[in-house]
Amino acid sequence: MLATALLPTFAAIGAAAGWLLLLLRCVISFSVGGEYTGVVAYLLEGASQHKRGLIASLASASSEIGALVAVGVSALTVHGLSTAELEDWGWRIPFLIGAALAGTVWIARSAMQESPDFERQRAAGTAPARPLRYTMAHHRKGIFRSFAISALGSITYYVGITYVPAFLTSAGALTEGSSLWLSTLAAIVVIAVTPLVGALSDRLGRRPVLLLVGFMSTVLPATMFSLMASGSALRALFGAVILAAVAGGVSAVGCGRHRRTIPRRRTAKWPCPGDNHRHGRVRRATPWLAQLLVERTGWPVMPGVMIALVGVIVLPVILDHARNGAAGRAG
Repeated sequence: MLATALLPTFAAIGAAAGWLLLLLRCVISFSVGGEYTGVVAYLLEGASQHKRGLIASLASASSEIGALVAVGVSALTVHGLSTAELEDWGWRIPFLIGAALAGTVWIARSAMQESPDFERQRAAGTAPARPLRYTMAHHRKGIFRSFAISALGSITYYVGITYVPAFLTSAGALTEGSSLWLSTLAAIVVIAVTPLVGALSDRLGRRPVLLLVGFMSTVLPATMFSLMASGSALRALFGAVILAAVAGGVSAVGCGRHRRTIPRRRTAKWPCPGDNHRHGRVRRATPWLAQLLVERTGWPVMPGVMIALVGVIVLPVILDHARNGAAGRAG
């Protein structure tokens, strides 16, 4: 982010400025993918048994807080500068602020200790020397489960939240400004719902709550998109909030479930193959595909149908995982 903020202009180095910007953007994206799964693993390894759902869900909630901070910084920058100032040097301000925040985290990270769980594994000699190779060789089914659960979380988020402002604007339900404000409210709902669902999973168990939010992801989205396309601001608000709550619930309980898909080992690497592969595919494709389906079919409920189809595919995986877990406890 600091390198992006200090990037030379096109006038200074020509087309290389654009290529460097693209390269730095890729580095940031890859870093976020590795960071999130590492944070979830570290939180789960250090959390007590009866608070793992809540603790893991805070990773998802805090990422939403970061997104809101980014939107706020960008909005203040845009409103505080003229168009000429913004295009000349003002666009660098959010990257400088982001770099400063990353610097504080880097300082804090340098003083962190390994989790007690990993220290026990290392003392017992059970931590594999090559965790990624070990996981790919012995836990392919766990990676598939991680991919499935994460895919449901991604499509509910990227279609049910990220795509909603564009949908409301294109469907003529709200103006662009109103759609963005509604999207901001939806993000706040996600922040509020995520830890609540995480805490609920600690009380009721991860499997029942995951089945519940998976079922809600299957039956609710099409109706919510129909409400948002009705032209009523109140209905649009209701639909967007419900979708946001479902997306937050899936993200919250999905974090806690990752720990159970593969036996306890060094966990910072094993979620990445399923989780990051899912992010790369779903994040790029789903908003574009949702808009394309709406335009081609003329049916505003198609984005909701997309979410429901993924839910139908993923629910058997969750049910199978639940049965296996119950059988394991009985044995």
